[in-house]
Amino acid sequence: MIETHQELVETRDRLRARLDAIRAEIRQGLDADSEERAIQLENREVLEGIARATSEELARIERRLQELGG
Repeated sequence: MIETHQELVETRDRLRARLDAIRAEIRQGLDADSEERAIQLENREVLEGIARATSEELARIERRLQELGG
């Protein structure tokens, strides 16, 4: 798959926005209700995994952009 510079920039921007949203969600406080808190903690684990994968993809895109000179 050949990616143009513009496609890489758009993907990078989309990944940055996604990562910002995930990080904001993770930072939210936990509910006082223990059952709800348990669900939130499970969801947080999933979000952290998504954040890691998104960060890795973002790093790949940024390396590719560097290779292309911008």
